[in-house]
Amino acid sequence: MMISEFQGLLEAARRQAEPQRLLFVFARAELPEDATPEQKRRFERGQGGTLAPVMFVDKKTDEIQSFAELVEESRHMGQLWDVVFVGCLGGQGSQEPSDEATQQALEAMIKSIQGGIVSHLLAYRADGEQLQFG
Repeated sequence: MMISEFQGLLEAARRQAEPQRLLFVFARAELPEDATPEQKRRFERGQGGTLAPVMFVDKKTDEIQSFAELVEESRHMGQLWDVVFVGCLGGQGSQEPSDEATQQALEAMIKSIQGGIVSHLLAYRADGEQLQFG
């Protein structure tokens, strides 16, 4: 299934047979300390750099109604971010994913982002634009 907007993601998660938890990892674009002058110029134009996770949260599908709501809630946390990565974790049968399984999945997402392996995750800018990573 191709998901092109955040609302479509919410609807798809709600239609699943098993209860879902949405996993969100918020990241900020940063420039490595050893960046070359060319990397610095590109970063100043909004290109390149690395994405460093700054906060994360999980939500049941009935705990979030829109992307705007997620952005507003994140603003209250006091951390600036450029990209939010989104994953889903399904339960089994009628059981929701456990807190332990959810925490492990979030930790795996964070490690994946830190390693630059993000093509399997949905990603959105704060304005709601969906990003594609190759």
